[in-house]
Parts: sequence; structure tokens; C-alpha cells
Amino acid sequence: MNAGSTDLLLAETPLLVLAPHPDDESLGCGLLLAERWQRGLPSHVACLTDGAASHPASQEWPGPRLSKLRREELSKAVGCLGGDPARDITWFGYPDAALHRLRAPKEDLARDLGALIDRLNASTVVTASSDDPHCDHVACAAAARQAVAERPGVSLWSYAIWSRWNGWAEGREAPGARLDLPERRDAKNAAVRAHGSQLGQVVRDDPQGFAMPPGFAARFCAEPEIYKRVQP
Repeated sequence: MNAGSTDLLLAETPLLVLAPHPDDESLGCGLLLAERWQRGLPSHVACLTDGAASHPASQEWPGPRLSKLRREELSKAVGCLGGDPARDITWFGYPDAALHRLRAPKEDLARDLGALIDRLNASTVVTASSDDPHCDHVACAAAARQAVAERPGVSLWSYAIWSRWNGWAEGREAPGARLDLPERRDAKNAAVRAHGSQLGQVVRDDPQGFAMPPGFAARFCAEPEIYKRVQP
């Protein structure tokens, strides 16, 4: 573990985690958030999309109903990690799987993220990695870089979801921080399980809809979290 880098992530100044979808915050940053909230450190989760596209063929769970459920799941997950859902979540509600289709995706997102960074007085931003092969993750990372580049003194870090187990942690550069907190694993596991719609436990009428692959969530809950420092 790079102790110095870990200390930066656990600093007393406000930290903002960017989640392209509800569940990314728990899978990628559950240990970090649980530890910070346990210490009483100001921490905030911004969810960029409404999560409505995971089961497009479902009649029982059309987009608006599914989005409402996923917002509720996010609130439950943040509560499991020790946060206050009413205080510690910003829900942007952009269309799921469509961030790149915004009129000016990077600029629009960067504007909104920058305003939130300013409101929170955040000194650290943690975003999904641009190496993740998902359009919303790539758009989130690009907007985060632009917003942070316009704010000297704010540091930017990344976490990986879809590229986490494909060599990302051993990639081009060494990890900036490795966070292993066994005492927070129960909280992280509970937070991940709060996203039942993504675990195949809720939507029954769309067999082709999204569900985390077998063992995917369990591995995130069992392994350390890896964060890389990003140069805006």
C-alpha cells in the first residue's frame, strides 16, 4: 500500500465520488466511503445517470419505474456505508447509456460537476476510469478531468469497474493507492447487495437484461480497492 497516497484519500477535506450508475460507488469505492463516513469525514456521491437502461425489454419495470428503484437502491447503499442519503447524494439523472449523446457531453457534464465541486468545496474527486469499456464511464472520466483541470488544488483519482480484473491494476502506471480495510468489508458487501436490481433479484421479465456476472460482485467485496492518480 502506498501509505502517503492512502492518506490523501482519507484526508479531512471533502471528497466527491462520481458514479456513472447506481452501484458503481459501492463496487469501486465502498471501502473508502465506509471508512471516511466512519471517521466522520465529509464525503459525497454523485450519480450521473438514472440507471433506467439495464432492462430495456421489461414490461413490469419500464424505465421511469426502474430509475426510481435504482435511486432507492443507491440511498440504501449509502446508508449501509454509513452515509446520510439525504445529505450525501446528488442525483443528476442523465439518461443511462447516453451520456455521450448529450449536445456537448464533456462540457455539459463538466459544468455540472464543477458546480458540485464548488458547492461541496471538494479537494478530492474520484471518478470511474476512462479505461472502462462503457460509454458512460468514459464520458464521466472526461468530464471529471475537465472540471478538475479548471480548479487548481483539486486532485483527481480513478477507480475501475469493468477493467478492474483485466490488468488495470497492473497497467501503465503503478497504483496510486491500495485500500484494504477488512473491518469495512461487511458494510461494502451490504451496500453492493442493496443494488438487487443489478444482481438478478428483481426484474424477472427481461432475461436478456443486465445482471452482474457470477462472482463479479463477490470479488469486488473480497479484494482491496485500487485507485490511480489522474493528471487533469
